[in-house]
Amino acid sequence: MNEIQPTLNAASPRVILLAGKGGVGKTTIAAATGLACARAGKKTLIISLDAAHSLADSFDIPAGLHDKHQGAPLAVAERLDIQELDIQEEIIRYWGEVYQYVTTLLASTGLEDVVAEELAVFPGMDDVVGLLYLNKYAKEKTYEVIVLDCAPTGEALRFISMPQTLDWYYRKFFKLERNLMRLARPVVKRTMSVPVPEDVVYHDLESLFLRLEGVDRLLLDNSITTVRLVTNPERMVIKETQRAYMYFSLYRMTTDAIIVNRLFPEQITDGYYRQWLQTQKKHLQEIEEIFAPVPIRKVRLFEDEILGVDRLNALGRELFAELDPAAIWYDTPPDRFTRGEHGEYLLEMHLPFVSAPELQLHREKDELIVRIGNFKRQVQLPRAVRRLAHKKAKIIGGTLYITFDVE
Repeated sequence: MNEIQPTLNAASPRVILLAGKGGVGKTTIAAATGLACARAGKKTLIISLDAAHSLADSFDIPAGLHDKHQGAPLAVAERLDIQELDIQEEIIRYWGEVYQYVTTLLASTGLEDVVAEELAVFPGMDDVVGLLYLNKYAKEKTYEVIVLDCAPTGEALRFISMPQTLDWYYRKFFKLERNLMRLARPVVKRTMSVPVPEDVVYHDLESLFLRLEGVDRLLLDNSITTVRLVTNPERMVIKETQRAYMYFSLYRMTTDAIIVNRLFPEQITDGYYRQWLQTQKKHLQEIEEIFAPVPIRKVRLFEDEILGVDRLNALGRELFAELDPAAIWYDTPPDRFTRGEHGEYLLEMHLPFVSAPELQLHREKDELIVRIGNFKRQVQLPRAVRRLAHKKAKIIGGTLYITFDVE
């Protein structure tokens, strides 16, 4: 595997997203990755973006010690901090007026105060808090490496799309909405029984937008940020990993490794587990075919649960061996879906050293299977493309272009 050293300058921490289906072991892999980066001499932070935090648990940190930090970074090893975001604390601290207005608005509908306070934390707010901290640490040059322990796949995808969504709203609607409310507020207050947002609410929202400025460039810069997908050798999990790879590719994010976790060791002799071993071998071969040429890292199932720095270090040594954990292991642009001038969909795949006569295309449900000799690649198709037939394919300069007819 050829490593590409990241261009770390004073303004650019290396950012590694660990993503995958719930329960595959993302948090443990994220913890081992952060420790390995710190052992390599880099000031490192691991941020948990999952509302159901378990990062501190993986380091076996007593609950009392962790609770005292209320969502602030906590040192767990030399050059390594971890941070489990306290969404309630962050909202009250930074957007108190927004939170108070939403709570009051919900309470005016008849909800009890405690219920209104809980519902005022909208889905996606934890993603916004994570983005704010990521941008803050990058601008303040606090860390050299930031490892993001993402929530399960769907929420992780929401996290990376959030900057674009908020930027769109801010540019298209926010200022118009704020100015209209300034004019209409006196009339609305007299005619409506629900609370009306004061201008201080919009001030807090504008402050939020401004503090997020630039985070989208940080996330989408493939010389800084890459994704590592954690998976298990199980059919359902592999399918979810394929979908995650496709969606991250749609956002032009490079996946620089697939980490296959919890592989049974070869020395298993018990008949019951031997069948599991054979099933895992079959699925591992599928993973290598599906995601080639993205590097595959394999992690065996350990004899016991992995808790605490010592066992996480053992996992990290096995996972990375001689590799630099902060290096970019694969930098080829991901598959890309675009729209042509006539509305047709185009799929671009980087396939160097391939000629057209070697190419075979086959559709199977929501996948396009690309076969070149013994090489087979299964491409998960977006929903908008699944119903369309591919019209033609051509190879230009090592890139395969496939056109899908519009209806």
